[in-house]
Amino acid sequence: MSSDSDKNHSPLILSRRTLLRGVGGLAGILAFKQAPVFAQATPQKMILAHINPVPESGSVSMDWFAKALTERSKGEIAAEFQGGTLMTKEIEIVNAVKSGNIAMGSPVGAAATLFPEMGAFIVSYLISSYNQAYSILNGKVGDRLDKIFQEKYGVKVIYFYDYGFRHFWLNKRAIEQPKDLRGIKIRVQPSKVFADCVNGLGGVAVPLPWGEVITAAQQGVIDGADLPVVNMVPLKAYEVSKHYSMTYHNYGATMVCMNLGIWKALRPEQQKLILDTGREAQGVVRKITEEVDNLEAAKKILIPLGMTVNAPDLEPFKALAKQKVWPQYQKQYGALWDEIVASS
Repeated sequence: MSSDSDKNHSPLILSRRTLLRGVGGLAGILAFKQAPVFAQATPQKMILAHINPVPESGSVSMDWFAKALTERSKGEIAAEFQGGTLMTKEIEIVNAVKSGNIAMGSPVGAAATLFPEMGAFIVSYLISSYNQAYSILNGKVGDRLDKIFQEKYGVKVIYFYDYGFRHFWLNKRAIEQPKDLRGIKIRVQPSKVFADCVNGLGGVAVPLPWGEVITAAQQGVIDGADLPVVNMVPLKAYEVSKHYSMTYHNYGATMVCMNLGIWKALRPEQQKLILDTGREAQGVVRKITEEVDNLEAAKKILIPLGMTVNAPDLEPFKALAKQKVWPQYQKQYGALWDEIVASS
């Protein structure tokens, strides 16, 4: 790379002033990530952040993603996973991604709080199966959400994933029917849709970030909360609960997103590598989540840890959700709601 002023000098005789000017120019180019290929010997570092460490399911997929991306980029990208160490709150991670302080991160269970459009997937019993959710999020709806998030929030969706279907874990009693939730204080994500779902089913929603949940359960501030089977052990909820009732009342859709500016600065082949590897990481988390989301697997995991596990009849819960929760969200989400219903 040469400037017009360089043409006035012999290629072998450069003044000190010209040399310094050339070095300063190269530094400026590197700062804006516009260096020629020969100058990009140092791998581009990318931090991937999550509020929880491995073996939490979303962390497992992001850790795998970071390692695979580093290996497959052949030295161009140095992806590093940080779980539960860099930042401990979902909003901190998403804000860091938006600002470009880190390359990628996940809103984890707070997706609907930080990206309100994701709330449609959380409405109780609107999503009825994994196959339904996957076809929506990996299809035209997912593509449209990605475009919206780029325009509104400055982030690119790398892959959608989920925490499976949520079930209640409690100290006081098992949940066999909706009336068993009356007066029970249930921790929910700090999002209106989570609170409306628990309140609509008869419980008392207590919004709390995850970092405060175990302590709140120990102190009696809450009677329990909800988690998918896959994260009951990694998040140690079994230590503060006695009963696990498989109510399937929420589908926990979320995503891994990337700073849009960092994304756009990548070459097309690098973007393709990230998306292709991300789709594989999506498969990693979906597999480990689905494999244990059934009564037999839940019993095998939780009964040895001192918990009871039951699977109540879901029809009364679904009927109550349709009556108490669905009407307000059907109007709010409009066309997206209709697409989800049509896919069931």
